[in-house]
Amino acid sequence: QPQLVESGGGSVQAGGSLRLSCGAPAWAFSNNCLGWFRQAPGKEREAVAAIYTGSKATYYGDSAKGRFTISQDNAKFTVYLELNDLKPEDSAMYYCAVAYRTQVAIWPKLVQEDGLDASGQGTLVTVSS
Repeated sequence: QPQLVESGGGSVQAGGSLRLSCGAPAWAFSNNCLGWFRQAPGKEREAVAAIYTGSKATYYGDSAKGRFTISQDNAKFTVYLELNDLKPEDSAMYYCAVAYRTQVAIWPKLVQEDGLDASGQGTLVTVSS
């Protein structure tokens, strides 16, 4: 089970920003899909963003488009999720996950069907109005 470690969550006011980090094994940065999903209490998982570490192609969920940015740092074996213009509805536990040899286009399907190969323990984001 690959180890994925998230950090960077916290409590912010609406309109604020956070940067989430995910430390992943080195091999994950070789043509695999790394990304984020979130889950709020009583709600279903939601695919947020993903990046294919080979081509750096990206996927963003509708709620993330224009506000969130995913990026990778191969030297630090870290994937980042920059959260801007946060809203109370963004409050959730954010999880980093990996899908082996998978293109970003099917990230939302994998999230919905619990088909990801591994995920971390999550980092909590709380946005107050």
